[in-house]
Amino acid sequence: MRREGSGLRSYIHLGTGNYHVKTARLYADIGLLTCDPVLTHDVVNLFHYLTGHARAPKCSALLVAPKTMRPHLLELIGREVENHRSGRPARIVAKMNQLEDPHMIQALCDASQAGVPIDLIIRGFCCLRPGVPGRTETVRVRSIIGRFLEHSRIFHFANGQENPVAGEFFIGSADWMYRNLSKRIEVITPILAPGPKEKLWEILDIGLRDRRQAWVLRSDGAYSQLRPDGDSDGPEKLGTHQTLTDLTRLRACP
Repeated sequence: MRREGSGLRSYIHLGTGNYHVKTARLYADIGLLTCDPVLTHDVVNLFHYLTGHARAPKCSALLVAPKTMRPHLLELIGREVENHRSGRPARIVAKMNQLEDPHMIQALCDASQAGVPIDLIIRGFCCLRPGVPGRTETVRVRSIIGRFLEHSRIFHFANGQENPVAGEFFIGSADWMYRNLSKRIEVITPILAPGPKEKLWEILDIGLRDRRQAWVLRSDGAYSQLRPDGDSDGPEKLGTHQTLTDLTRLRACP
């Protein structure tokens, strides 16, 4: 908090990783630095809860495990199902470290059976088998393995919008695992501003196009590594990490 003008303003940083000097050199994380009063108010209430000055975190925007995160995520998946059934654009793209929680997996299976396209970028283990006839035919799962450790959690829901950037985006610390959703205090925040939403979609889009560092999970539970086509270019040829590194260097130049 700092005094600005005639009052006080709060600033918060919500990230997908931890504050560690060594892992920061290796882990590919993202974070949001904001003074949005709705989000800062939620964080203040959350810290009151953590320090024992409140019985429960009263958050209007943040999703906080183990109370509100899983129920709200299940609602978001269910909304994509309803949008698809009503003929509106529907899609789920989720990037995380692990997928293991039975309730989340069942919700994704139900969404797939309803016809919702689902793309999962999961670096570690995934307990959902994609492409199973009658169960997960619309689910695609890939893992990005390379120079950096993919560690960011990004969740995208089309929410009836044709343009992905117009959909809903969330970032946070929690994987879709039972321990994260039920046994820890974890936070996921919505991303509302157009600029950050464009950045998040760029990251997801590059990961989904990658044919250099991507391993695709098959319906039999085995992974197969993709290979760039002879005439491919961009992320398909360079891979996620090199593409993002090149973009960062390009944008850093005056």
